[in-house]
Parts: sequence; structure tokens; C-alpha cells
Amino acid sequence: MMLGQLIFWHWFIFGLLLLILELFVPGTFFLSMGVAAGVVGAVLWVFPSLGWEYQFLMFGLLSVATVMLWRRHMSDRPQISDQPYLNRRGEQYIGRRFTLQEPMVNGSGKIRVDDSTWKIHGADRPAGSQVTVTGVDGVVLLVQ
Repeated sequence: MMLGQLIFWHWFIFGLLLLILELFVPGTFFLSMGVAAGVVGAVLWVFPSLGWEYQFLMFGLLSVATVMLWRRHMSDRPQISDQPYLNRRGEQYIGRRFTLQEPMVNGSGKIRVDDSTWKIHGADRPAGSQVTVTGVDGVVLLVQ
């Protein structure tokens, strides 16, 4: 039986392969499993008579435990970005004032923001009015 012939370096190689896979498919999932495989290899090095059933059980439990510990660690220490609106472009305009080039009709219109045009939603206003962005609804700026 092949499973009965597992030795510690099999787990080390498996863990190394998972760590290499993490380089190509990032997300810390394979990292946690690679660490778990390394720990199983270390335990098997100390206790070489450990059965394959216990090895796989230990690998499964350690994989789940390391994923849970990593998520807890990351939730306790949120990353603060120097560009918090990088992927939420509309939110960076909240609080800014713009002049309407065209009137707002039936609660919608358009404004020119830097080098782009945005749809806006708010009360009807004539062209030349000042509006302030108060929120974002998808790709539509909410104005007052």
C-alpha cells in the first residue's frame, strides 16, 4: 500500500509544492496548507511510526486551523491604504462641488469631473448651478 510508505520528506516536498503554487495563485489558501504539510512532516520526523490516517487527519485539521488563525490575524490588523479610494473611484468625489454644464431634468443629469463625465441623480437644477456630491450609487453620483 502506497499510503503506508509516507515518510517525512514526502510531506516536506508536498508543502514546498503548495508554497510554490501560492506564488502563482495568491490568496494565502495554499500558504496555509503548505505550512500544515510542513508541520505534519516535522511531526512525522519525530514520530516516524505515525499511521497515514493520523497524518492526513493532522494535515486536514492543521490546514483548517491555519486558515482560521490567518483570517483572525488579518481581521485584527486591518491594512490601512495610502489610496483608500483606488478601486472605488466615485467615492473620492464625495464632498466636492461641481458646476452643472447642462440642466438636471427629471432628477438626472451629467457633470464633467476631471477628464470624465459622470451621471448624477438629485433634484432638478438649471445649468450653471453648483452641486455637491453626497454619495455614490454604483456608477451614479448622488448630488444636492
